[in-house]
Amino acid sequence: MTDFLLALNAGSSSVKFAVFATDAGAPSLRWRGHTEGFGGAPLFEVFHRGDRVLSRALPFNSAEGLHKAAFAAMFEWLFGVIDRRTLIAAGHRVVHGGGVFTAPATIDAEVLARIDGFSRLAPLHQPHNVAGIRAVGDLVPGLLQVACFDTAFHRTMPAHAYTLALPKAVRETGVRRYGFHGLSYENIAGALPKHLAQSQTRVIAAHLGNGASLCAMRNGESVETTMSFTALDGLVMGTRAGSLDAGVLLHLMLVHGMSAQDLETLLYQSSGLLGLSGATNDMRALLESPAPEARLAIDCFVYRAVQEIGALIASLEGLDALVFTAGIGERSAEIRERICSRLGWLGVSLDEEANAAHAAKISSPQSAVAVLIIPADEEGIIARDTLALAKAGKTERAMGHPA
Repeated sequence: MTDFLLALNAGSSSVKFAVFATDAGAPSLRWRGHTEGFGGAPLFEVFHRGDRVLSRALPFNSAEGLHKAAFAAMFEWLFGVIDRRTLIAAGHRVVHGGGVFTAPATIDAEVLARIDGFSRLAPLHQPHNVAGIRAVGDLVPGLLQVACFDTAFHRTMPAHAYTLALPKAVRETGVRRYGFHGLSYENIAGALPKHLAQSQTRVIAAHLGNGASLCAMRNGESVETTMSFTALDGLVMGTRAGSLDAGVLLHLMLVHGMSAQDLETLLYQSSGLLGLSGATNDMRALLESPAPEARLAIDCFVYRAVQEIGALIASLEGLDALVFTAGIGERSAEIRERICSRLGWLGVSLDEEANAAHAAKISSPQSAVAVLIIPADEEGIIARDTLALAKAGKTERAMGHPA
């Protein structure tokens, strides 16, 4: 009998899942699905090899909770196509592991409490990750659950990279640079040997989506990244401003009377591409818009990406490859071209036809730097790590760097 496991990503407006079979000794994808449209008209959909096999509206009971209702719909479908007894585990994307979790961890009451304790560090994501874990625990009691942390990949950053120039008493409370999108970067690191020579060890990965960051890797390990203590830092994002002078926040508080809650809403929900354009955080819509505000938003997005790539090149002392991933990185030939054209001084040169076709390698033969597209597969990483813990049958926790 074939065993199965789930890879889950519970967000603020959707729940995404993937179902993997384990009979081949490694996870093998069978279905993907999601519930999207929280707060509007929720829709539950399932796909097999890219083809939609199920689509139905969900009449949410608000008292039940959005995440629990979404997971209830998923399990109702899943246990209609597999034997309930063959589901061996569920792995969750968890955005923040603090300085505690630097490897996947089996979830028990203590682990869940610690994860929940990091919610203030990632208020846009962590509470929803926690809600998903609790929903699965309620709906399938006793099922092994595993947390896979976005911060864990950056455990290899040196102390001078993750330390903030603040007094020791502050740093000892856990205030430091953590980095995020680690599951995406772990996927890229694992795929690099298929695309690069052994001598090409200095790589910058660009995870460009509604959330966006860069990661400098040496020999497949993180040495620097653009996100920091929270997922607010670094690049211009869909609704987040990225790097911002802390004095701006003091000014808004002291001069304009904004509260901490006002600032949180401003920084997480009202800035970035949305704030610049005044219209949308959708890069596709911005690229199609003739409005000057849309052009400014795109220009700021590209400029900040190029600026931060330059800083990461300094950290790596050179560059052998640039990798694009995630929604914008994988699908927008125009954004890739705009970024790479500003790196011509580095010897970066694109093959226009390959870029337009979203090929795996889009750099020209003359390019001094390999430019690649590697599709994001965070679910595959979650499935692999969850299966490893399910096989081990024990908790694997690793302690992180001291603050």
